[in-house]
Amino acid sequence: MPLNILIIGAGVGGPASALLLLKSNPDHQITVIERYPELRANGQQIDFRAQGIPMMRKLGLLDAVKAKTVGERGFEMYDRNGKRYASVEANTSGKGRQGFTSEYEIMRGDIVNLLYEESMKESEKARGKGGITYEFGKTMTGLTQDEAGVDVTFSDGNKGRYDLVIGADGQQSRTRQQMFGKEASDASFKFIGVYAAFYSIPPKPYDADFAKSMHIPGGRLIMTRPSKPDLTGVYLLSLPGPGTQSEKLEASLREPVEKQKEVWTKLFAGTGWQTDRLLQEMQTSDDFYSFSMAQVKLEHIVKGRVALIGDSGYVPSPATGMGSTLAVMGSYVLAGELARHHDDVPEALRAYDEVMRPYIAESHYLGPGFPWILFPKSSFAISMLYWFTWIVTMLRIDKLFSRLVPETSGSWSPPDYPELKLD
Repeated sequence: MPLNILIIGAGVGGPASALLLLKSNPDHQITVIERYPELRANGQQIDFRAQGIPMMRKLGLLDAVKAKTVGERGFEMYDRNGKRYASVEANTSGKGRQGFTSEYEIMRGDIVNLLYEESMKESEKARGKGGITYEFGKTMTGLTQDEAGVDVTFSDGNKGRYDLVIGADGQQSRTRQQMFGKEASDASFKFIGVYAAFYSIPPKPYDADFAKSMHIPGGRLIMTRPSKPDLTGVYLLSLPGPGTQSEKLEASLREPVEKQKEVWTKLFAGTGWQTDRLLQEMQTSDDFYSFSMAQVKLEHIVKGRVALIGDSGYVPSPATGMGSTLAVMGSYVLAGELARHHDDVPEALRAYDEVMRPYIAESHYLGPGFPWILFPKSSFAISMLYWFTWIVTMLRIDKLFSRLVPETSGSWSPPDYPELKLD
């Protein structure tokens, strides 16, 4: 039975869901709304790991992803005087576990464009039976449901009724608030202690090839990544702990961008390495944003005929590197369960919730000692971290580990959905 489906958000999860749902049933009528006036082609570097890699292959997009990769060859660590302590190369063998730098590093805007374009190609194949429509500059303002459908009001004053609504609107999801109430939605947002800022600058030859980082006493880290030939991505991170600095960073999130830049400049000024150059370039950067790293932890990611996909329902935090993979795999499982349950929406959503739960838990795992182990407080602790990393790389333990330990080392395996006809 064809469904009338609304998807809220056109990031990674929105177009991925639209693509997979239409593949499962070309008669579905799918509308994707996005609050921005056009497809957002900016954002930081993301990657695909574990189950996300074979999933992109199933979609026929792995070669396209490879063609758009940023070419980051690995990761290097420096001290305040510019001395390199470690260099860890990416695992490009096609086997084993991906390291900090994945073989499939791609800019967020590029993967969003790929999924959007592929979804529109799939819509053209439907030849008028069903299809996908994108509406930009539009938001959901209200959502109510009964056993038969979901009534939605929009920012342009229009209303619609849908068989299924999917919230793919990010970690600050309005859909999540409408489903569970603001108090429960806010309570699901679990801060992991780290504040971060990101921006892009014109590249220097020094910035090429490798991600480069420096640890600074007080739980601070600055890093550059070769995002594109004409862009270097800069990342500022801080684990301040309780106290004045934490309060300043938290308060700055609600301030204008110029005030945020001022707070971050004061926090990192005069710390050595390339910091002065990077902070100077920050002042004229037009894509700066700062945020608190968090995970979204919900007891359920569905309610009635409404489901959450990706960061809106289970953001794992950038620290895991699993956000994009989770969004795509969530889209796959939801489309698969709808096809398997012959478009019985409530039953399909219950199955989606049940199947995804162990995978979400695995993807949220941050490892022992996180975040403190990555943000040493003292100069001595930083020296120990550099020494340990130097030993590991000198003995090539990192290369052995990445090749022998499988990427999909968790216990969760994605179900096979022949109903989707992807192979």
